Amino acid sequence: MTATPAGAPAEKLRRPREGKAAPPGKGRGGEGRAGSASPRARAVRRFRRNRLAVAGSAVLGAVVLASLLAPLIAAHPNAVDLDAVREAPSGAHWFGTDTSGRDVFARTLHAGRVSLLVGLAAALGAVVVGTLFGSVSGLFGGVADNVIMRIADIVMSFPTVVVILVLAGIVGPSVTVLIVAIGLTQWPVAGRVVRGVTLSLRDREYIQAAEASGANAWWLIRKHIVPAALAPVTVTGTLAVAQAIMLETTASFLGLGVRPPQASWGNMLNDAQNLTLIQTMPWLWIPPGVAIAVTVLAVNFVGDGLRDAVTPGGRT
Repeated sequence: MTATPAGAPAEKLRRPREGKAAPPGKGRGGEGRAGSASPRARAVRRFRRNRLAVAGSAVLGAVVLASLLAPLIAAHPNAVDLDAVREAPSGAHWFGTDTSGRDVFARTLHAGRVSLLVGLAAALGAVVVGTLFGSVSGLFGGVADNVIMRIADIVMSFPTVVVILVLAGIVGPSVTVLIVAIGLTQWPVAGRVVRGVTLSLRDREYIQAAEASGANAWWLIRKHIVPAALAPVTVTGTLAVAQAIMLETTASFLGLGVRPPQASWGNMLNDAQNLTLIQTMPWLWIPPGVAIAVTVLAVNFVGDGLRDAVTPGGRT
């Protein structure tokens, strides 16, 4: 047994051997790197790992780009050619022609502009109204909360198509009527989401400190509640776009939406509602039908990807 050299501290001899310290970001499982990333960067990483969401974004971008460039790709969607009525797809008319001799390919592209406009504008209106009502409901509570939530229940009990029917009967069918009707009937979804976020925030210390410092309700809504609710409301708004496109399609198919000769995917389907046409001339309904299905599916994939990306418990 070796003797301890004189003057050597005992604790120094008993100190365990230490390995090399891991450099920042190289810790076990990459925890340093994940921990140092901002919440936005982690959300983007989760979204990129969702293959369906990325594919949906690419498809949706292609649909939007094709619709925006429609005047350059096919400039005359309403040009009537009586010598080319109900022609099958060919080199001259890629998607064939309709019952008036109009090019179905050109009308499909231009119809996308209308359907996407209605979807985006109606969803934006629903999100703005829902955010305002949900913030007021959650922040003030009491009578304001009860009144707004009961109004939301009443609005949700009315079918949107019935509201479109009433407004179209009063002022006539148009794109504006569709946007207003869909926006006014879809806001309760966003309103309930924002109300839940507001209820979880209003008892926090920094909210109480801001109130004690003299901040009014509108300042709190603008500075704290809206930024906190932005992520879930973005998801809700994305899914509302798909819902609005479907509602526009339904209303236009029933003759309550976009007026001919202006093309929308819904009124293009209306031209092919005869059973004989459906069986013998599929080019009249397949292009708008596929466009609706692909666009709505892509929007839903993007919405699901955003929902998973902004979930705090999601994987990084």
